[in-house]
Amino acid sequence: MLVGDPSGPRPGAEAKSDGRVHVHAKDIIISGGENIASVEVERVLDSHPAVLESAVVGRPDDKWGEAAVAFVTLRPGGHTTPDELIGHVRAQLAHFKAPREVTLVAELPKTSTGKIQKHVLRQQARAQKPGAAGRS
Repeated sequence: MLVGDPSGPRPGAEAKSDGRVHVHAKDIIISGGENIASVEVERVLDSHPAVLESAVVGRPDDKWGEAAVAFVTLRPGGHTTPDELIGHVRAQLAHFKAPREVTLVAELPKTSTGKIQKHVLRQQARAQKPGAAGRS
């Protein structure tokens, strides 16, 4: 993403003076040796008409090292399925960047200033059994 990107900077990303965006290490998921920027996947999920907001975190995976897992809140009246959201990401990004699972939630955990608490979501993702929510 470049500075001036219409989607704007995401939490966890900071614009550099040369136009590059630095993504914090916790926002990179390494799955099967491939790097997945959670902000890139979140941008695509957020572009779905039913999605209000999303957060993508890594969950330990025996085969791949880490697997991307998404937590998504829907807009009022929005209807979609985890499989549809995974397909939406796969249509716009490389197949390996799509989350393994999508969990639809009423709200994402946030700080008092409104920042999504990804550490809480990482704990929830680790506690979930693969395939328990969304798609494995």
